[in-house]
Amino acid sequence: MMAEVLQLRRRLLSVSRQHAVAIRSSLQSTLNRHCSSTSSTEQENQCAKERSRWLELPPFAPQVDTAVIARKISGQCIAGKSEEEDSPTTTAVKWVRRCCPDLPLSLVQKLFRLRQVKKALTDSNANSEQQSRLKRVSAKDALSPGDVLCLPVNVQHSLPIVKKPRVCKDTDEMSFVRSLELYKDDAIIVMNKPPGLPVQGGVGIEHSMDSLASKYLKYDYPDGPRLVHRLDRDSSGVLVLGRDQASATLLHSIFREKTSNALSDDTFRVLQRKYIALVIGVPRRTKGLITVPLAKVVLDDGKSERMTVSDDPSAQHAVTEYNVIESFSNGLTWLELSPLTGRKHQLRVHCAEVLRTPIVGDAKYGWRAHKRWKPVPLPSYLDFRTNHNQQLPFGLNSEDGTISDRRPFLHLHCKQMILPDISSALKMFGSSDFDQYISSLKKLSTVAPLPSHMQMSWDILKSLS
Repeated sequence: MMAEVLQLRRRLLSVSRQHAVAIRSSLQSTLNRHCSSTSSTEQENQCAKERSRWLELPPFAPQVDTAVIARKISGQCIAGKSEEEDSPTTTAVKWVRRCCPDLPLSLVQKLFRLRQVKKALTDSNANSEQQSRLKRVSAKDALSPGDVLCLPVNVQHSLPIVKKPRVCKDTDEMSFVRSLELYKDDAIIVMNKPPGLPVQGGVGIEHSMDSLASKYLKYDYPDGPRLVHRLDRDSSGVLVLGRDQASATLLHSIFREKTSNALSDDTFRVLQRKYIALVIGVPRRTKGLITVPLAKVVLDDGKSERMTVSDDPSAQHAVTEYNVIESFSNGLTWLELSPLTGRKHQLRVHCAEVLRTPIVGDAKYGWRAHKRWKPVPLPSYLDFRTNHNQQLPFGLNSEDGTISDRRPFLHLHCKQMILPDISSALKMFGSSDFDQYISSLKKLSTVAPLPSHMQMSWDILKSLS
């Protein structure tokens, strides 16, 4: 009997011991989970506190190599070079300067010297602790797409205070400038520049196309559109503006490729421009190709300069196609001009010095012909000025300057421009089928109506024929 009681007691003690171990194990597991949860919460708080001390820059994105796109659009390829070799490397200091252009260069260099520029780890497989770690980078470290650089948050105090742009209340001016738009997409704005309005500002110039575009044509973009080519002050017609840095740089490249390839045998032309000009005289041939180099010369007073035909080795090749539209008995001729290069005053010099038919209103290159200028009589049944009572802004004149005036305005107008659809090209850049897409890239054609003085002159001559 005593033996059975002892055996039963041992069994109870064994069960109690196992139960206690189970309870102890459960308590330890619960405690570990609680500690782990507490530790995780503390880590998250610490990470959040750490991140609040740093200013994250936008993830690095390689800049679009517009020269590569321009060459591909032009149908060229660079032997021995791949796109990777052709694209420049972006260092950490370049990216900081690009993202924070208002930070003084001395401060940026100081941040790198003090090791206060970090790179956030972006490994998607890393745990939260590793993701919150910041790695020091030096100024010359190359960046990979997606890299995020961090600066001390107190650098924001070193940035200048940006004043809010003044809201323009001159609705008449804005309406007039926007009425000049011929075409607009994500990359470009095409304008019909009026005669007498300079393209670019300078000393003594109150209004210009670039300043007006920056003031009235921003829309929802942070900056105004940029000039990519020029038109003479007194000429008119199609003017293309790039809406951001990438599109402007690409257009610059396309205009350069157009000029450099003008003498090649390739019939493919990535950019085409057609001008309408009224000239004094009749060319000997009804159409032709002018390939005469031009050079800049300084006049005797030393205060002015002009372009002229030159055989000097430093002279620039200039190529122009011309075609006679119609000639009249009074010695005036309408010409269609297509410049294959983009030299200063190219069309005006080629007409005056090569064809010997200066453009009407061009007193600079056709001053001899204008000394003998006789206004064309205005037919009695034509009265243009009654339809132009409105006052144009910026001192523009829409009533005078026809061939019936003693001093006609310059009769040179960029009527049409055909260029690639660079908006689509920029969107497709970097895709696997980019080369195939570029080969079939569509063209944009914009046409600008004649300015009032040229349209009047056209109607006057038509009435005499």
